[in-house]
Amino acid sequence: MSVVTLIGSGQMASALTFPLFENGHEVRLVGSPLDDEVIDRLREDNYHVNLRRTLHDGINYYKNDAMKDALQGVDLVVCGVSSFGVDWFADEVLPILDENVPLISVTKGMLDHEDGSMEVYPNYWQSKLPKDSKLKFYAIGGPCTARDLSDHDPSFVAYCGPDFEILEKIRDMFSTDYYIISLTQDVVGLEAAVALKNGYALGTALAIGMAEKAGDDGIDHNNSESALFQQSVKEMLDLLRLVGGKDENIMFAAGDLNVTVAAGRSRTVGLMLGQGYTIEETLKKLEGQTLEAVVIATRTARAVKALAKRGKVNLDDFPLLMHVDELLNEGKTVNIPWKKFEKKM
Repeated sequence: MSVVTLIGSGQMASALTFPLFENGHEVRLVGSPLDDEVIDRLREDNYHVNLRRTLHDGINYYKNDAMKDALQGVDLVVCGVSSFGVDWFADEVLPILDENVPLISVTKGMLDHEDGSMEVYPNYWQSKLPKDSKLKFYAIGGPCTARDLSDHDPSFVAYCGPDFEILEKIRDMFSTDYYIISLTQDVVGLEAAVALKNGYALGTALAIGMAEKAGDDGIDHNNSESALFQQSVKEMLDLLRLVGGKDENIMFAAGDLNVTVAAGRSRTVGLMLGQGYTIEETLKKLEGQTLEAVVIATRTARAVKALAKRGKVNLDDFPLLMHVDELLNEGKTVNIPWKKFEKKM
């Protein structure tokens, strides 16, 4: 039996306690500074108020001020913060970790830089460490919603990192008959793939909102949604190549895109924009929710524009991304640039 500490009691980190606990490991779930109410309720009856599921009896719950206690004698650390907690994790958590203990992250997203380059979070965290640090970062990506994982719906994801031997040991901790895990050393490719899908899920969900606005309850007009899905996959593949990821990771981008369009906050933002709400009205209605799609779409569009200024890309190759950026940052209304999708192959 191993001891696994998950830092951040968000939905996905909490869902990961299911395979870990069922595999016989000691599981410690640590709340972020914003998670005290979540931890209080979990201590009462194991019910997670945001995940809306009851966790296994026997999991140990810690508030943020007891994090050091939760890290004693640990065999694996899981970073479960949202993308808005990336710097907090770098500043407050990394310095107290045992560099000989593997760290794996479920945090999805990328940072953009002035030259148009984009950096996945594991690489960003690595840059924050002393040069002689032995700590290595591993990460999780793929189509897996927290509630479906909690309900044991078969889920197929990938774990990435620099060392296959360590990856195999980590996989053994999590793997079950309902949680299927491939392994890859392409950290940039996998992490970029699953980050990009949030912005493109917003773009694809525009069609659902447009159909609902037309009075079809989002049931009809499958052609338009599929067209946006298809264009999303094409643009994500181009972006994967730009950041240096391998083409094979498009399967995880597409799978994650599909599940995110089906349900989640990224879908909700796109749906509301498609219904005719402005981004300001949408953000007001969703106040208090973590909207990863808005962040990654804005950062990706900004990076692509910077690359275009340097002559590295053509903006015409990313018409859906550019339209999403117009909706989010220029106050435009939905007007899908359908004809710009046409290409001579």
